[in-house]
Amino acid sequence: MEFPITRLRRLRQNPVVRDMVRETRLHPDQLILPLFVVEGMIGREEIRSMPGQFRYSIAELVEDCRRFADLGVRSVMLFGIPQHKDPEGSGAWAPDGIIQQAVSALVRAVPSLMVITDICLCEYTSHGHCGVIEGHRILNDPTLELLARSALSHVRAGAHMIAPSDMMDGRVGAIRDALDEEGFSDIPILSYAAKYASAYYGPFRDAAESAPKFGDRKTYQMDPANLRMALREVELDIAEGADIVMVKPALAYLDVIRAVRDSFQLPVAAYNVSGEYSMVKAAAANGWIDEKNVVLETLIGMRRAGADIILTYFAADVARWLR
Repeated sequence: MEFPITRLRRLRQNPVVRDMVRETRLHPDQLILPLFVVEGMIGREEIRSMPGQFRYSIAELVEDCRRFADLGVRSVMLFGIPQHKDPEGSGAWAPDGIIQQAVSALVRAVPSLMVITDICLCEYTSHGHCGVIEGHRILNDPTLELLARSALSHVRAGAHMIAPSDMMDGRVGAIRDALDEEGFSDIPILSYAAKYASAYYGPFRDAAESAPKFGDRKTYQMDPANLRMALREVELDIAEGADIVMVKPALAYLDVIRAVRDSFQLPVAAYNVSGEYSMVKAAAANGWIDEKNVVLETLIGMRRAGADIILTYFAADVARWLR
């Protein structure tokens, strides 16, 4: 049928009808809020490059997570920043490390909240890379044992899910084997399966004090030009036991999210990363955009591309807006 019989505007005239025929929906259940907890900190401090986001002491983390849960946030991703770093990143698996203490406190204080932990060494190493180094080389296989040790430590502290983000080959399998051997076969793995060597991570590295002291991460994170390789990365992680696969960043990689969604049956996550967050905040602060509507439109775009789950620093704001 053609105009004038076909008039697609008929389904746009009434807000009830618009809601009725809406194809893609956004709900707080689909969001994970990333948070930073710092060893030795008293109180909280706003992250200069991420307005509205904070680096927390454990006490302040717990206090804010109670508030986030009341808003409707149901999942958080924790990143720990230790006081002292070493070449191996031993704080990542220390039983009394910052992330272990934070997880233990949070699961006790806010039992309704799912606590997910990032599994990587970059926040804990003195050189800022995600693995063991030899000279200026990042060694893959020696890193796997340390990642598995970290995952076990986080789960023993009470983490409900772990999320390896290092991009070492074989790390999902190493972590799955370690968890299963210790009786943690029910703990799911959210794998950063297609994590790109992106320029969008700058504010995160400021917040997590994780910028590499030499070189870059292009030898282990993915080339932004590659899509087919992302599908291979995802396929390998699924074969090794990943339960959820993630694409990071999200905004410039919507085609990758769509390709992963079309190729695999697992839940697909997307990380709305720090640079994406900070660009919106800067533009909103200058009055150039409507922050709320831009954020909601952006997250709907990620959902429409195929993301079932979105990690976003806007999660608490979105939960409040959607109430």
